[in-house]
Amino acid sequence: MPIFTVANQLTLLRMALAPFLVLALTWGRFDWALGTFLVAGVTDLLDGLIARYGHQRTPLGATLDPVADKILLGATFVALTWNSAVQVRIPVWVTVVTLSRDVVIMVAVVIVNLVVERRIFFPSVLGKATTVVQLLTVAVVLSLNWAHTDWAVLPYLFLATVLVTVGSGVQYIYLASTHKADATRS
Repeated sequence: MPIFTVANQLTLLRMALAPFLVLALTWGRFDWALGTFLVAGVTDLLDGLIARYGHQRTPLGATLDPVADKILLGATFVALTWNSAVQVRIPVWVTVVTLSRDVVIMVAVVIVNLVVERRIFFPSVLGKATTVVQLLTVAVVLSLNWAHTDWAVLPYLFLATVLVTVGSGVQYIYLASTHKADATRS
């Protein structure tokens, strides 16, 4: 099977969209930012469907897909937190927790792979839920900036994002430390 399948090309496209999304936010072009984010979301959906139903699952795709999510979400969280053109911001504490979780997971994976044994860490249901909640948070904040409005429920969404993010981070660390990572495939 070729390495650069259609599914993997869509994943690479999602990674490539991250800088354009950040630039659109920097320029205060919330319409472009929201459009870019929606296109990235469609590529995420399509690459998964094509990989699964088009029999294009590859080890490269299994590695690239979560990396593409991290790049897109991480860049967007940072841009929606520290960008002066943004009116509705993601609080610093939400972004720090979100980025810290990803760093801790990456460090834990590297340590387990180097010190213990080579391991495959499949996404857990809670990990997938975290990605969905983070995507929802970004979509809501982008939409609010585009509409030039605010939403009273937003602090609760931020709190939910942090709680799910911390929960999944703790779960991944637990699974890595107890050698249950291979059994979490969902």
